[in-house]
Amino acid sequence: MRLAALIAAGLGMGVPVLAQTVDLVGLSAGRALLVVDGGSPRFVSAGDSVGGVRVLSVAGDHAVVDVQGERRTLRLGGGPVAAPVAAPTRRITLMADGGGHFTSPGRINGQPVQFLVDTGATVLTLSESQAARIGLNHRAGQRIRVRTANGEITGHQVQLTAVEVDGHTSYNVAAVVLPADLPYVLLGNSFLSRFRLQRDEGHLTLEPKY
Repeated sequence: MRLAALIAAGLGMGVPVLAQTVDLVGLSAGRALLVVDGGSPRFVSAGDSVGGVRVLSVAGDHAVVDVQGERRTLRLGGGPVAAPVAAPTRRITLMADGGGHFTSPGRINGQPVQFLVDTGATVLTLSESQAARIGLNHRAGQRIRVRTANGEITGHQVQLTAVEVDGHTSYNVAAVVLPADLPYVLLGNSFLSRFRLQRDEGHLTLEPKY
């Protein structure tokens, strides 16, 4: 199925390491009350994320979380813990493959995926099987009709907590999940519009606007 014209994504630069703080300040009905980087407390259930922090489990007086791939155990009253996070790169340089496409490994809500940059897609697009593999409850999202080359199909509109490409993480990215066979996650304009894009001699440069 041809959903849009495709181009896709590739390599990156070294980045400095910062620290993200996470504090467990409460527990209630299997949910963890977290304070991320000194922000407002938020209740988070196991499997959900806030501010790039994913709760893996909640039990007794503690919660286990994942912060950018770092597994940490938070204890009630134990104070904040710090985990290293990669600072956003000033730019991402993507290199074309032999077919002129750009593909890149990345993460959605902390889970690994393979991206294909698609400047013709309005939003980041996943298949239902891709969504299931990364634990995304897409059926809780709003049902929408999507027009494709083979006619209209019904998808689900969702909001992704974090999308990471080559060390750069964008938060609260709109996406759609479709009942289609997609070999890649299509990196559409709900992510790309946050960058200035420039293509030159087999390279695609993404420079963050903010």
